[in-house]
Amino acid sequence: QVQLVESGGGLVQAGDSLRLSCAASGRTFSSNFMGWFRQAPGKEREFVATINWNSGNTMYGESVKGRFTISRDNAKSTVYLQMNSLKPEDTAVYYCAARGSPLRLGIPTFEYEYAYWGQGTQVTVSS
Repeated sequence: QVQLVESGGGLVQAGDSLRLSCAASGRTFSSNFMGWFRQAPGKEREFVATINWNSGNTMYGESVKGRFTISRDNAKSTVYLQMNSLKPEDTAVYYCAARGSPLRLGIPTFEYEYAYWGQGTQVTVSS
């Protein structure tokens, strides 16, 4: 089992920045990817970003490319999501996710590719 705890959400204005954190505990060695998804009211959950623990390879959703940066601190088993130039359409509950087993090929960008999820943290961007 892997436990994930997100933090760092809040209410900001358009153009502001915010950094989310996701602390992992448990069998973290079983997962080589951790990612962020988000879900706005009335919408489906959307892929935001993911990172490979070992290589540092990353991938981003089209709507956040150039504005968001995912990073990790292996020593702290923590993944971060730095969000810059925030827009009202970034308003959503942000979820951290971890794979249940190592992915040997490719980069996971779909919900079903992740086995563990955090409780979510609300990000609200006012215009």
